[in-house]
Amino acid sequence: MNAPAPTLQPVAMQPTVRLTMAQALVRWMAAQFVTLPDGSEAPLFGGVFAIFGHGNVAGVGEALHAQRDDPHLPLPTLRAHNEQAMAHSAIAYAKAHFRRRMMAVTTSIGPGATNLVTAAALAHVNRLPVLLLPGDTFVSRAPDPVLQQIEVPHDATVTANDALRAVSRYFDRIVHPAQLLGTLPRALRVLTDAALCGPVTLALPQDVQAAAYDYPASFFARRLVIFHAPAPSAAELQRAAELVRGAHRPLLIAGGGVLYGHATDALAAFVRRHRIPVAETQAGKGALNWDEPLNCGAIGVTGSPAANQMATQADVVIAVGSRLQDFTTGSHSLFPHARVLAINASAFDTVKCDAFALCSDAAPALDALSAQLRDWQTEAAWHHDALQAADRWRSIVSNLTAQHAVTGTDAARLPYDADLIGAVQRSHADSPAHDIVVCAAGTLPAELHKLWRAGARGGYHVEYGFSCMGYEIAGGLGVKLARPEREVIVMVGDGSYLMMNSEIATSVMLGAKLIIVVLDNRGYGCINRLQQAVGGAPFNNMLADCLQGPHGAPATDFAAHARALGALAEHVDNVAAFEAAMQRARAAPRTYLISIDTDAARTTAEGGWWWEVAVPQTSARAQVHAAYEAYLAGKQQQRR
Repeated sequence: MNAPAPTLQPVAMQPTVRLTMAQALVRWMAAQFVTLPDGSEAPLFGGVFAIFGHGNVAGVGEALHAQRDDPHLPLPTLRAHNEQAMAHSAIAYAKAHFRRRMMAVTTSIGPGATNLVTAAALAHVNRLPVLLLPGDTFVSRAPDPVLQQIEVPHDATVTANDALRAVSRYFDRIVHPAQLLGTLPRALRVLTDAALCGPVTLALPQDVQAAAYDYPASFFARRLVIFHAPAPSAAELQRAAELVRGAHRPLLIAGGGVLYGHATDALAAFVRRHRIPVAETQAGKGALNWDEPLNCGAIGVTGSPAANQMATQADVVIAVGSRLQDFTTGSHSLFPHARVLAINASAFDTVKCDAFALCSDAAPALDALSAQLRDWQTEAAWHHDALQAADRWRSIVSNLTAQHAVTGTDAARLPYDADLIGAVQRSHADSPAHDIVVCAAGTLPAELHKLWRAGARGGYHVEYGFSCMGYEIAGGLGVKLARPEREVIVMVGDGSYLMMNSEIATSVMLGAKLIIVVLDNRGYGCINRLQQAVGGAPFNNMLADCLQGPHGAPATDFAAHARALGALAEHVDNVAAFEAAMQRARAAPRTYLISIDTDAARTTAEGGWWWEVAVPQTSARAQVHAAYEAYLAGKQQQRR
């Protein structure tokens, strides 16, 4: 007798919620949470910077307005004054949170979208997460060409947003509301994966933003995000331990991955246990406290004599969380003889410099490698030399940044960057642990890399992967939003200030106080010096050397300009007056700018290294011929 056929039970339908694509995107963003180091929970997205236009005001704008008042999952919207600048602020926010929290940015189509390209490139180079949500043209193409639309005769699918493809770690164009169900998890993985991390661009056609769809309600459930990072493999770990054990003169280079991987404690323990000297990249500065005995300071082109001395003598270089870019390696001329062990979450970065690869996030790699090494330590002579070199450099830094009595002819001499770096840090008794310095391009990053005493992690925030002029003030705003309890001091040259300064007004509007120090050397002083170093004549960099009309170059009143944007501001004439102004700035209730004229020619002579900048093989200038010979000599030192 045949068994009775099983009774088929009806499948329960999953509850759905009808939302526009933009509403769904915003609600999903608000539902993502992270666990902070203290065990508390916070939204993954700290907010959305928005400048509205016809491409995003109706769809994304309406969705953001509704979500900002949600009692359970609020998502604040912040208005800015420039799309590139607000993306810089969002990127700086993520960097200040060591990639554990982030922000999104939304723009209209056209210039709003293309203004994001520079910021996206900066995030890409620096491996920092930001979610870019530019509006896009109509999928229906009913009103083509819509206002601001880019038309490409040979490819109708191309829009302005395609310019973002090359500078995005993940790119998608949402052409149907249901697409979010697959796209958003992929985007989140890129934003929270140590190996993949970088900018994500989701182009949002304006008609699709407004289109409704029945989404699974579970898609918007509050959830804790898990961050992904690789652990070391046994085989790579064993080979790395053998390499280090065989070293006589090892040097560790601390890169940004130490900070982003929350590996500062692991680094300190590793260094102390095995007595390995440390040098710091721009992104890694502050990974080890400035007064740690084996911290030899900055490495490379902008490096200290201590770190560069140890690098030239090292037989093994352990690069932890570093991209090993040319400023770190001296264009591959600083330690070409050394074997390199590259510890990095990104496999792409572990094969540079013909390195031995240990593909892993920094903390598990250092802990595991230390366990493999057990009680192995560097030789006594190397340890002694490193301690002495580091101690000598700290003494030099103290002298360079000390308060010096001004007498005689020195009274008429303009200060240079070291004088003001010292004055900033003297203006607060606990500056290394209290202040966050923000900078990006020009002479200042070199001086700060050498001379800033970085204490509490995150106290040194210099964007030097893309070396992007204009990042400084916008970046400072993002840092302050992330770390409101700390004093954020933006140090910026006049050239960068003039490129981008509008977020002074945003900082005043948001109550996000910055102290902005403008060092006015009346031009692009850094490139002017480089121009002459490669044999060129001073030309088109300093205002005095530029083509001018009958009225000449303007004397910019930076303090008056900042006051016009709502900040408090003053101009000072000397270091003593600057120190007094710093006290007023620290006590001020809102953003405070101090401008001061500085010496355009003087820099810190100590330290530094060769950097490859191609010099013309032929020229009418004898200076170029001399520079070319020096260039060829430098190239002889490069890793072959």
